[in-house]
Amino acid sequence: MDKTIPVSIFWFRRDLRLHDNAGLYHALRSGLPVLPLFIFDTTILGKLPDRDDARVTFIYRSLLELNSELENHGSSLVIKHGKPLDVWELLTEDFNIKSVFTNNDYEPYATQRDAEVSLLLAKKNISFSSFKDHVIFEKSEIVKEDGQPYSVYSAYQRKWYEKIRSFHLKSYPTEKYYNKFSHIRPVIQPSLEEIGFTENKLTFPDKEYLGVLKNYSKTRDIPSIPGTSEIGVHLRFGTLSIRDLARNGITQEDRTWLNELIWRDFYAMILWHFPHTAQSSFKKNYDEIRWRNNEEEFRAWCQGKTGYPLVDAGMRQLNSTGWMHNRLRMITASFLTKHLLIDWRWGEAYFARLLLDYDMASNVGGWQWAASSGNDAVPYFRIFNPILQTKKFDPALVYIKKWVPEFAGSLNYPRPIVDHAFARQRAIAEFKRALTPK
Repeated sequence: MDKTIPVSIFWFRRDLRLHDNAGLYHALRSGLPVLPLFIFDTTILGKLPDRDDARVTFIYRSLLELNSELENHGSSLVIKHGKPLDVWELLTEDFNIKSVFTNNDYEPYATQRDAEVSLLLAKKNISFSSFKDHVIFEKSEIVKEDGQPYSVYSAYQRKWYEKIRSFHLKSYPTEKYYNKFSHIRPVIQPSLEEIGFTENKLTFPDKEYLGVLKNYSKTRDIPSIPGTSEIGVHLRFGTLSIRDLARNGITQEDRTWLNELIWRDFYAMILWHFPHTAQSSFKKNYDEIRWRNNEEEFRAWCQGKTGYPLVDAGMRQLNSTGWMHNRLRMITASFLTKHLLIDWRWGEAYFARLLLDYDMASNVGGWQWAASSGNDAVPYFRIFNPILQTKKFDPALVYIKKWVPEFAGSLNYPRPIVDHAFARQRAIAEFKRALTPK
């Protein structure tokens, strides 16, 4: 491409689609040819312990699909590999960049990265614009009357519903402006191996979710049936539009689907206002809990060998597929933090390693909910009984038999790692001790 031609760059991150993409829409309307860019961030990749991390494979395949779409419009995706600041330094030398567009990311590392990139570009007289795309309402769009962020979900939810009445959920019509993409020659894409990874053979969930909407509230808690959408990975990496999902949810009489999207907004808002919650308790006094952190018991939990078949089934589903049913996420998290008194951060990190749909805000929020240390969390004395949860949500043992086939009548199945009644009393005693004013 002629370096004398001024261009805008759109930086893809957690928004790997052309359709209804807020930042891309503004880039395409900026008046300059738009160069599409993705950076494999070595700061993030370097922390991944598995060279066949399935999420990297998912991103790579999504980028190939994205590039194929772009080539249909005479453009091509530029893929870089390195630290963002280093990459942007080189890009400013290779192209005549006038403006950069992207979409907001709310994780602590991402906000720091964007601040540093914005500063670098400003020094070179290049504008940096970022837009809301990942959620319906962000940051301080929904706050209390005094401007402070909500910490209780129910109050946030009421305000969310009030605000959505006058909010336009229309898609950004990016399709009208595809002729504004820069017409660069097809770019040679790096292979997975060239960025240090190998392909994972997991089968990824498709984007179809409309089929579960009608009966979502009745089916979402039954792990033995396809009663949930499993589209979390597409939300995580933006291959689906959150606005499309919300619009389809609003058309349903039942609000269960929409409420789950509100939880997602809520947790993103919490992480933005309280970034310390990524590593420490939202409720400070919960940091006083003396976790047992028994490594042998933690391994048994990770491997699905606790002797509680429903807990084990959930963990084995995660280990095998990179996905776990939402009801099981709550049960396994409760078991680790309450039955075993193992630090919620250990479990959060394990989920972060394996979940295809890992999202820091939602994952941290969910774990702190289970550990009672977070926002609007379950009371510390409410401890899921795995036996009762089995009777309620998997009474015929269909889910358990699928993931723990040796359970029925096998002498090889381990005895429970801890007695439920004993574990419950031990947890309550420790939480009560930690929370008693000194």
